[in-house]
Amino acid sequence: DIGDVIITNDGATILAQLEVEHPAARLLVDLAQLQDKEVGDGTTSVVLIAAELLKRGQELVSKQGLHPTTILAGYRMALKA
Repeated sequence: DIGDVIITNDGATILAQLEVEHPAARLLVDLAQLQDKEVGDGTTSVVLIAAELLKRGQELVSKQGLHPTTILAGYRMALKA
């Protein structure tokens, strides 16, 4: 038995079906659920943007040696701009 089959293109529905343990992945799932609850649309876009921010942040940490709090400060500055 492979379980239930769900056919959808709704990002929130897909993410709700995942059993996620990794903290960053859990953050993305929670973000999608909040977006769906508050707005009702745009979950896939929100997850893609957040995932890219995490990816770029990781590159700044690993390749340039920046501290994560410095990256977060930069993201907060960009949010205000």
